[in-house]
Amino acid sequence: MAGLIPQDFIDDLVARADIVEVIGRRVQLKKAGREFKACCPFHDEKTPSFTVSPAKGFYHCFGCGAHGTALGFLMEYDHMDFPEAVESLAQTMGVEVPRNESDRPSRRYDELFSLTGKVEKDWQRALKDSPAAIEYLKKRGIDGATASRFGLGYAPDGWSNVLDRYGKSDEAIDRLLATGLVIRKDNGRHYDRFRDRLMFPIRDARGRTIGFGGRTLGDGEPKYLNSPETVLFHKGRELYGLWEARQALRSIDRLVVVEGYMDVVALARNGIDFAVATLGTATTGDHLNRLFRLTEDVAFCFDGDRAGSKAAWRALETALPHVREGRQIRFVFLPDGEDPDSFVNANGADAFVKAVDDGIALSDFLIAELSAQVDLGTVDGRARLAELAKPLVSKVPAGVYRDLLLDSLADTVGLTSERLERSLGNAEERQSPGARRATALRRKVASTGRPSVVRRAITLLLNNPHAGDKLDVEKLAGIRRPGIDLLHRLIETVQHEPNITTAGLLERWRHDEEGRHLGKLAASEVPDGDDFDAAAELDECLNQLVAAGRRDRVDFLIEKQRVGSLDEEELAELRELR
Repeated sequence: MAGLIPQDFIDDLVARADIVEVIGRRVQLKKAGREFKACCPFHDEKTPSFTVSPAKGFYHCFGCGAHGTALGFLMEYDHMDFPEAVESLAQTMGVEVPRNESDRPSRRYDELFSLTGKVEKDWQRALKDSPAAIEYLKKRGIDGATASRFGLGYAPDGWSNVLDRYGKSDEAIDRLLATGLVIRKDNGRHYDRFRDRLMFPIRDARGRTIGFGGRTLGDGEPKYLNSPETVLFHKGRELYGLWEARQALRSIDRLVVVEGYMDVVALARNGIDFAVATLGTATTGDHLNRLFRLTEDVAFCFDGDRAGSKAAWRALETALPHVREGRQIRFVFLPDGEDPDSFVNANGADAFVKAVDDGIALSDFLIAELSAQVDLGTVDGRARLAELAKPLVSKVPAGVYRDLLLDSLADTVGLTSERLERSLGNAEERQSPGARRATALRRKVASTGRPSVVRRAITLLLNNPHAGDKLDVEKLAGIRRPGIDLLHRLIETVQHEPNITTAGLLERWRHDEEGRHLGKLAASEVPDGDDFDAAAELDECLNQLVAAGRRDRVDFLIEKQRVGSLDEEELAELRELR
């Protein structure tokens, strides 16, 4: 469906949704006071720690930390992406999902999906009537159940099988062109794209066929032929076998990315349901975003040849901006001449799983590859290693993972991690001496702060969004404190959207790096009796932050005065604040 879903519709949807009903259809809930409890569906436990709050409209597990709204639950439990979850929840509530933009009518897409589905069925029937295709599958170790699960088919030889059946008008031919099923020649005539090939349907997150991959049965070229980029199919975003993996696995603990359709199918035939493949393209950032929405453990498995090594390095470069603590990325290299298909058929599923388990961690692969390019026995070689690492490390987000990567690199180069980071040219080292002193002072002052006041304010606001209606957000101007920007944005949101709920706020910050811990705060117990004034409590928090900010500023100016870098304007400010 074209267009974006309006934010106000999402806010209203989660506000009106009965989260107890949504989760209760899938998990057995028991009443526990004002809330409901159950054993968590996202991790094994014997004592219930999973709570559902109908008043707040969200769930939280005190065991594994899983939390979210009705939409979040559908995404996690039913393995939906965000638009799918919105569509599903809206359908259960009997409302239609509006769109802000619709450059093409939704009916147009429905017609294209219908067309790809019909052609897929035709090719599946043709497979049953093709002894050569059946024999090919048997030779590759693919049984009927696996072929059926992945919807494999056969495109018969001939230039116009699909065209003759589905291209009987100019409008029908336009649909065939839009889905990439036919090709237009220079003379204006058309012919089928796929001929005499084993066909692999490519499905989107809802199981709809958006494109195809075709493999020759013999030695023809190209060996693999994919659908072109179309309005339905974008190879840089889609992963072959992901829909099938989501159907087979209730909980996806890991995913392994392989290079070919047949690799995915062969692994599934051997009971390995967690494999997906890129579609004739290198791994992209969109691919990684999709993978990490489902699991924190991703492995790349490449053929054991030079091309496999190059593909692995490209995947590493793409993955660097996505690595962080909690995520695990590994690289698996099979013996030379082997691919996952041949390896699993020759050695069995256990051997393949062991190969994945023994894969090389991203950090180790990065250092090993760079080290192989230099002579670590010389100063020049180690300096060259640091220089080669510089643009790669710069892609890694700041955090624990980056710090540990720097430690490993430092050990290899023979420097302390602090000296290595300086040599890599971090932003602070490029500042002037005066700017560096100011940065150090700000850090010193900030470290003495009390972020618990900000935390309490955010917690109160999440649990009582209406309490932020009258707050003077300008009080926070100039205050430096961890989380202060997030608090500022939350207050502005509840003031612009007076009807927003706890669940609505959580949805607004679903993809926000700062806001990813909001669910834990929303689960916190706060007073809610008649004698508790949440608005007054919030205002008091802001007053405490203003007072703390004033103290911070005084301390900062005093320290500047001590090192002799206070100008006249700042001296006057210090006198006034004292």
